[in-house]
Amino acid sequence: MSTTESRPSGPTSVAAETDLISVAGLEIAIPGGPVLLPAVSMTARPGRITALTGPSGSGKSTLLRALIGHVPAGARITRGTADVLGHTMHCPDPRVVRDLRRSHIAYVGQDPGSALNPRMTVHRLVTETATQRNDKKVRTLLEECRLPTDDSFTGRRPTALSGGQQRRVALARALSRDPRVLLLDEPTAGLDPSLRDQIGSLLRELATSRGIAVIMACHDLELVDACADHTTHLTTSAPSAAPTARQPAQQDADIPMATGEGLAAGEVTVVFAHHGIAQPALHAVDFTLPNGTISGIVGPSGSGKTTLLRVLAGLQRPDSATLTLDGSPLADRARRRGRDQLRRIQLVPQNPLSALNPAHTVGKALTRPLRLHTDLPREKFGRRIHELLERVGLSADTADRYPAELSGGQRQRVSIARALATEPDYLLCDEITSALDPHTTAAIMDLLTSLRRERGLAVALVSHEHELITAYSDTVHMLQDGALIAHGPTRSLFPTAGHPASPSPPSRAAAQDHGAATQ
Repeated sequence: MSTTESRPSGPTSVAAETDLISVAGLEIAIPGGPVLLPAVSMTARPGRITALTGPSGSGKSTLLRALIGHVPAGARITRGTADVLGHTMHCPDPRVVRDLRRSHIAYVGQDPGSALNPRMTVHRLVTETATQRNDKKVRTLLEECRLPTDDSFTGRRPTALSGGQQRRVALARALSRDPRVLLLDEPTAGLDPSLRDQIGSLLRELATSRGIAVIMACHDLELVDACADHTTHLTTSAPSAAPTARQPAQQDADIPMATGEGLAAGEVTVVFAHHGIAQPALHAVDFTLPNGTISGIVGPSGSGKTTLLRVLAGLQRPDSATLTLDGSPLADRARRRGRDQLRRIQLVPQNPLSALNPAHTVGKALTRPLRLHTDLPREKFGRRIHELLERVGLSADTADRYPAELSGGQRQRVSIARALATEPDYLLCDEITSALDPHTTAAIMDLLTSLRRERGLAVALVSHEHELITAYSDTVHMLQDGALIAHGPTRSLFPTAGHPASPSPPSRAAAQDHGAATQ
């Protein structure tokens, strides 16, 4: 079931009144299994932006993929139709669908990094699909997407980009073919508020100036209010299993502020090199995560937040660093760490699709950490898997599904469940709520807060949602251009902690003064 709302708009041309996309009662389900997309109807016209809203698992991503002719493996259309540019996207002639994808429809998924060839540079990624393959076109597209245009950036590969930069490179690549229809899945996930506003303005400008029909799945209601002409709200076919959220962690006076031993990193420096050109990612960054605390890591896109988490997890070898765990030396690479150290430190990545094996069911993905890092008898794996899924708000039958059959938010929760399977002491969370609706976000944070109270779990929380950081964290590490510019109690750096407004970070000079005073 879906509902549609429209906002008043000014005069439009006759061409703008033509539906480029028409969806009528479309329903997608796995035979004998769950409904992936409850029946939905909507239209999209040139020059207009249509937002798809609704809770995680309501079918937003499934609908977008259906519009490019892709239905998850094992699923089928059980009713309704989807027409794009006058063609039925599930017609028997695959050549029609290929031509539409190649020339007229552009799609940017929720995990764009997994769709970017890691062997290609930014310049080659953008020019590969461009209608005009020249440097001027590349620079124009990168500027449109608020990205640098210098050689040091265009020569980078996706692995040397932040999650937000990967998302904007994927958008530039999609726009390079001059599409008539642009499909975006959570276009501002992982972006800081200023970039979110810029991307919203860009989408509005693209729709108007190019006459593109834009459809975006989005949990960011501020972005929807700012730029969408129409809103189609999707609902789930079954109630969510997510627990009821309670008040933020900082209101819990009974949670101890642990100090002393924990996970720490000193003087972390990471430099990426391409053709002999050094590209600093982190410069002499210090980080501390005491037992039983939550520390926020904030900063603009590309400031080094994800790189810092990967260093802590042993997945990114630093050029120099001193890592310790409970005061003892910690190897800088995961393969040199002991089994218990691997169990105790778990990373929840920003793009779960790239971290989940598409050939394995959710149940198999959760079985592996149970087998490697716990002493649980094999006959109890099934029950433990169901418990883990329930804790992150997913039903037990999710264990039998594959990643491609899940929404982005559901994959994100599976990734959290997999990390929690080892009963870690330190959880490194990279934008873990970026694809979740507000209710599920609160429920996940409630879960982490409960584990903090019950087991002393410590959490490093990377997020662009400052209201989330102020509500749940004890301390904040603020990064800018790869440097730590401030570190201290959340309520000192963000005096409006607990308020819904996102505070502006202090100036770099002021932050450095504050950081020196609090360290």
